[in-house]
Amino acid sequence: MTLIREVSVRQAALEESGYPFDLPLIRALPVLDVSAPVTFFVGENGSGKSTVLEAIASSVGSVTIGGAPVATDPTLVPARRLADCLRVSWTRRTRLGFFMRAEDFITWTRQTGGLLDELDGIAEAAEANRGEGGGDWWRAAGLAKGERAALARNLGDDFDARSHGESFLDLFQQRLRDGGLHLLDEPETPLSPQRQLALLAMIRDTASRGGQFIVATHSPILLACPGATILHFVDGAISPIRYDDVPNVRLMRDFLSDPEVYLRYL
Repeated sequence: MTLIREVSVRQAALEESGYPFDLPLIRALPVLDVSAPVTFFVGENGSGKSTVLEAIASSVGSVTIGGAPVATDPTLVPARRLADCLRVSWTRRTRLGFFMRAEDFITWTRQTGGLLDELDGIAEAAEANRGEGGGDWWRAAGLAKGERAALARNLGDDFDARSHGESFLDLFQQRLRDGGLHLLDEPETPLSPQRQLALLAMIRDTASRGGQFIVATHSPILLACPGATILHFVDGAISPIRYDDVPNVRLMRDFLSDPEVYLRYL
């Protein structure tokens, strides 16, 4: 049993003006069936899929990773306006899970790396001043080293040496929750095709244990998740689409079968 069954727009949205309410997509937003364990939003850049996903995250009060909270993030002001006009139908409410955009991961890695450096600096400063303040220097150094060691264990001991893609998968491995609602905007951005397959496996496995995913993506690999619903955002409308009919999937297949045709055209 999934967590959210459907999302729709209240009548009040028709009385609003300005972005995002001036988008034809929002004016004609249908009842979105997101009752599958995994639902994908697909469409070209600017089609509105990220706007709708951000509004859902704001409406349900999702926890964010790396970025500012959905309630205060200045980039989510339009999403919060739309969220006030959304109706989210729950099967079972949860506070587990998270909302994450690809750019939030960069913020998270910088914050985490900065914290590790800060703890290193505290320990070094305490040891450098061991002759001052009696025996308190070793307590300060020990606490800083202990906190750093605990953080490093959670992140993986080689966090500093790992690529963005590896760290990104580590983050997901730690944060995905059975029975949690996970809202992801283009999570494939830092990942190689092989790492995308690994993420696909994580999504599939977590969904099989009661987790739910709504994911905006361009990735033909992620879109192949078994049993997923794919909603196509195009020309101001949203409708279900088969995997084989997704434009990105068809383009990728055609290109790989004969890249010279496309290169000559370019």
